[in-house]
Amino acid sequence: MEGSVLVVGLGHIGSLVADLLAEDGYRVVGLDADGATASMNGVEVVRAEVSSPSELTSHLAAADAVISCLPLHLNIAVARAACAHGVHYLDLTEDRATTREVKALAAEADAALIPQCGLAPGFVCIVAADLARSFTELGALRLRVGALPQAASGRLAYAVNWSAAGVINEYLNDCDVIRDGKRAQTRGLTDLEQLILDGVPLEAFATSGGLGTLCETFEGRCQELNYKTLRYRGHRDAMQFLLHEVGLGRQRGLAEALLRQSSPPTPDDVVYVSVGADGLIDGAPGSRRFLRSYRPRVINGHPRTAISWTTATSACAVVDLLLGGAIPNRGLVRQEEIPFDAFSETSFGRRLADSALGAARTGDPHPAG
Repeated sequence: MEGSVLVVGLGHIGSLVADLLAEDGYRVVGLDADGATASMNGVEVVRAEVSSPSELTSHLAAADAVISCLPLHLNIAVARAACAHGVHYLDLTEDRATTREVKALAAEADAALIPQCGLAPGFVCIVAADLARSFTELGALRLRVGALPQAASGRLAYAVNWSAAGVINEYLNDCDVIRDGKRAQTRGLTDLEQLILDGVPLEAFATSGGLGTLCETFEGRCQELNYKTLRYRGHRDAMQFLLHEVGLGRQRGLAEALLRQSSPPTPDDVVYVSVGADGLIDGAPGSRRFLRSYRPRVINGHPRTAISWTTATSACAVVDLLLGGAIPNRGLVRQEEIPFDAFSETSFGRRLADSALGAARTGDPHPAG
C-alpha cells in the first residue's frame, strides 16, 4: 500500500500501529519523546518533543496522514497542526472533550479528521452501525466490551493493561445514552447487569466514552442505546466503595496510582466484545448479535496483548480505508460511517472479524427471544 503515515507517540499501542503499517507497505515515521521502542521494523524513529507545534510541523509536510497515539491531553495539539497543514488526522481517544474540539476543527478542515479509532469507541461503533442497518425499525443497540486478565485474583480481579487514568475517567465521568428515543446521561458504575460470555460469569455496568458519537447519530432512530464495560463479578462493587464511599473519586491522581499498584498489567489478557441489536425486520421482531473474544498474539515476532493488538489493528484498518479512498477524505468522519464490510476486507480488519467465540457474525439472523 502506498502512502506516508506519521505516528505520534510510540508506546505499546503506537509502536504496534507503526509496525503494522510499515509491514503493510506504508512509509512510516514515528515521533516519540524518548525515541526508543522495543520493535520498529521498517519505521523511521525520530526523537521529538511531541507537544511542540514546531517539531510536529517539520514532519507533517511529508505525511499523508498522522495518527496520534498520545495521552488524551496531547491530542488537540496534533489535530490543530494537522488541520493547519491539510494532513489527515486520526486518534485513539475516548475522551469526549477532545472529540468535541476535533469536531470543531473538522468544520473548516481540508482533510479528514477521524477521532476515536480504537476498539471502543472505534471498532464496536462500526459493528453497531452495521447491525442497525438490518432493521426497518430499530429498537435497541447494546454495546458491551471488556479487557480482562485471563487469570484473575483479588477483590478487583483486574489488570491495568491500558491506562489507569482512562479507567478512572470511565468510572467517574457521566455516560451518554439514548433512553426512550432521546439522548440522556447516566452516572458511571450504574446500571449493573450480569451475563455469561464464553462460559465465563461477568458483570457489565455503565462507563463513559465507549459510544463515541453514536448517540448523536442514532437519536430519534432507536429507543435505547448504551455502552457498558465488562468485568469479573464483584469489581463494580469494590470500585463503587473505593471511589464513592472512601472518596478516592475526589482524588483522581491517587485513585489512578492505587489502581496501577494493585492491578499491574499482565501479558495474558482477554478482550470480550458483545454488540446486540433488536427491533423489527420487515415487520417481524428480530435481533442481531456480534460476539467475539480476543487473546494475545505474536505479531512481527513479538507477543502482543489482546487489548493492544485489537486497538492497533482497528486504527490501522481505518488508515487503510482512508488512504485507499474508501471513506471520505475531508471533514469529520464518524466511526459509524465506516462500512463494516470494507473494514473487514482490509488485512487489519480481518483479524478482528475472525474469532473463536460463537459463530455469530454481523447480519446473521437470530430469532428474538
